[in-house]
Amino acid sequence: MAALIAKRIAVGAFLVLVVLTITFLAIRAVPGDPAMLLLGGETGTTSAAQLANMRATLGLDQPLHVQYLNFVGGFLAGDLGQSFRNDTPVMELVLRRLPNSLELIALSSILAVAIGIAMGSWAARRGGAADTFVAAVTSLGVATPGFVLGAALVTIFALQLRWLPAGGLRPWSNPVAHISGMILPAIALSLAFLAVVARMTRSSVVETMGQDWVRTARAIGLSDGQVYRKHVLRNALTPVVSVIGLQISGLFGATVVVERVFNYPGLSTLLIDAVQSRDYPVVQGVVILVSVVFIVANIVVDVVYGLLDPRARAA
Repeated sequence: MAALIAKRIAVGAFLVLVVLTITFLAIRAVPGDPAMLLLGGETGTTSAAQLANMRATLGLDQPLHVQYLNFVGGFLAGDLGQSFRNDTPVMELVLRRLPNSLELIALSSILAVAIGIAMGSWAARRGGAADTFVAAVTSLGVATPGFVLGAALVTIFALQLRWLPAGGLRPWSNPVAHISGMILPAIALSLAFLAVVARMTRSSVVETMGQDWVRTARAIGLSDGQVYRKHVLRNALTPVVSVIGLQISGLFGATVVVERVFNYPGLSTLLIDAVQSRDYPVVQGVVILVSVVFIVANIVVDVVYGLLDPRARAA
């Protein structure tokens, strides 16, 4: 088990370095000069001296390899730099928004995992109409874009029924209002995740229930409930755990559309604003943070998978 963990950590560290490099180069390939944007854009009133001074202030006058080495060195030291727009430390900006995104992702994950496993198990054990119903719901969940679902939820539950707020996020001083502001974004974010979990659970349970050792367990007198809880569900959830881990990591990317639709103050809205203003340090900080979370989540999934299935430890 220790060898598995060490191997995954080494691979994860290499992937972080790759992400650092790609992020650094990709944001600089986007058209637009941050210094010019900060000075008011292409208005014709900005002198060459002003532009040169601003680029020097931002550190953009240095050779690209020097900027890269400073960037990697700062990351290793826990410093993601200062925002170009307001000179605020990037880590501070990220930590302001991170709790909001984590809350939304946590609520979405709980909804998707709980309902998805329940629906998949129900479809596998009942079959017939239940299986058809779950197949239809999951197909709809996978096929519906997040912005379409978000707009539909706002129209129905916020504008017409007026049950829930259309967007924004209230402070925790009013817990009911805070949680109610998360419900619609969480539903919009969790539907595709729920569909994947339900499909995987259904397929895995059907396959597991056909194994010889399941029939043996029934033959020795165990009830269907005992067979399912003790023998089927645990073995069937092994591949589901991998899917859940990947889907939770992927929710950081999926929040880009959902947070924008609901004007939710999370990391994704911070990232979009930073890209539009060419705020390199903020873009780099958010992308790297999301990537690190994704990589760590995959390491955790591999470790959990190894605990559930000893065969994976030798891989």
